Amino acid sequence: MPLSRRDFTARTVIAGAGVALTGTVGALATAPGALAADDSTARDEHGRPCEPGYGPLVADPAGILALPAGFTYRVLTHSGVTTLESGESTPSNHDGTAAFEGHRGVTLLVNNHELKGTRDKWARPVPLAEGLVYDPAAAGGCTVVEVRRGGEVAEWVGIAGTSTNCAGGSTPWDTWLTCEENSDLAGKNGMTKDHGYVFEVDPHDRRANRDPQPVKAFGRYDHEAVVIDPRQGHAYLTEDASGPNGLFYRWTPPRGFRHGRGMLRTLSADAGVLQAAKCIDSSGRFVDDLSRATKIGTVYGVDWVDVADRDARTVPVRKQFADGVVTRGRKLEGMWWADGGAYFVSSYARAESPGAAHDGQVWFYNPKRRTIRLTVLIGVNADPSAGGGYDGPDNVTVSPYGGLVLAEDGSGLQHLFGATESGRTYPLARNELNIGTAEEPEYSEFAGVCFSPDGRTLYASIQDPGVMLAITGPWRRAAAH
Repeated sequence: MPLSRRDFTARTVIAGAGVALTGTVGALATAPGALAADDSTARDEHGRPCEPGYGPLVADPAGILALPAGFTYRVLTHSGVTTLESGESTPSNHDGTAAFEGHRGVTLLVNNHELKGTRDKWARPVPLAEGLVYDPAAAGGCTVVEVRRGGEVAEWVGIAGTSTNCAGGSTPWDTWLTCEENSDLAGKNGMTKDHGYVFEVDPHDRRANRDPQPVKAFGRYDHEAVVIDPRQGHAYLTEDASGPNGLFYRWTPPRGFRHGRGMLRTLSADAGVLQAAKCIDSSGRFVDDLSRATKIGTVYGVDWVDVADRDARTVPVRKQFADGVVTRGRKLEGMWWADGGAYFVSSYARAESPGAAHDGQVWFYNPKRRTIRLTVLIGVNADPSAGGGYDGPDNVTVSPYGGLVLAEDGSGLQHLFGATESGRTYPLARNELNIGTAEEPEYSEFAGVCFSPDGRTLYASIQDPGVMLAITGPWRRAAAH
């Protein structure tokens, strides 16, 4: 049922009182150079203002990762250096990751490898492990990294023969959903099967991953990320695409369907209902693009519009909607489920929003109220190479210590940065592996940001050449000091 103006106004008043119903994130800050700022300031026990986070970043003598004092990192995998159980190299181009608790103190990490196109284009594609291959022509896939209690690391293939595996997402039943950010059909660009799908990977049971099957019910398009509502069973999905910009989707399961390990592959291609979001403002006006929001705390009501042809054989899904029907977003990126809803990233928008150009947003979708609220708004970073600000947020996670942690995929120095509950941002790490020079920059994005199940370790990757890092240190609630 579409939202009426009265319904939306009531929900806006409630939502404006605070998104984080469980106190995890709250109204978040903007990064340096933001369009709108939160004047709240953290104070110490004497009432004096203090900086959030963990202090300035300290240069790394090894030239890999700058961290605050007291923090250390460990390299878990490094493409071209470490090897899989099979003896082949760790694949390159690390991307989305999630951490799962295994038996006897083991942590299992499923790591996407964003490799587009055919295998011959890459020095280190995902190996074609027997029984785990979807399309033998495609270079991408994901690996499972096992970190044992004593520190020993093992790695093996979770799925191979997929394309451009990007952010993805974990499920409430402890599996991984890997997303293809490429929708080539069989016969195009060297592919032998259709692409643009979501696949499920079980880190606990290697046998469950044999004979990979796409979850066609989720649609075929340039998938970025996905989360599952553990109560209602809806899947929420982002699309990283342009010309026109991508969409925010919801998939509703068919009546009687019960989620669980291996159940998604039993769905028919037309199971459930796939829809795209249509946003309206407090005056009942249609919002054509999320970039139009200019203030932290902006709330839009959300209607859902059915997708006509989810497998998009002739017309891409995002092009099936006429102007004025659905709301688009520039580079819809990572997503994380927390506080009873989905945090999702819309990356930089300049041409789309010249009057309020920005270098990134984070929105919170509240399924109970059918609203989204702008929680982070990052203004244009005037000099990314100087490292004084942030731009282009991509992967996101919710921190067990409060607030969000974001992976930067911008045009200059690349950071992991946090946004606190009280409304401030702070640096967590800086990529020093491939900085290059001002004349010839060699920046590589951060990706795969997530915490270990016990909250003691932050995992993240430098995408190129592909380095997975485990970061430890004196974690605390960053807004408290």
